[in-house]
Amino acid sequence: MLIVNVHEAKTHFSKLLEQAHAGQEIVLAKAGVPYARLMPLAVPSGKCQPGRLACRVDAAFFEPLPDVDLAAWEVK
Repeated sequence: MLIVNVHEAKTHFSKLLEQAHAGQEIVLAKAGVPYARLMPLAVPSGKCQPGRLACRVDAAFFEPLPDVDLAAWEVK
């Protein structure tokens, strides 16, 4: 972890941004007191993907619910 004061960070922002993108965690300090953290974005996990379950849901999924089940959802 690298600690950088705000004045130095403003001067070398592009370099610090590249370091953060490469995986370095940088703490920005104001008057020597830690203030914020500059770090790389998390890599998308790929778990949530539209259309991922295509062709895995059978036709029964789209059938209307029985009246008993529909009644359970109604607000009284």
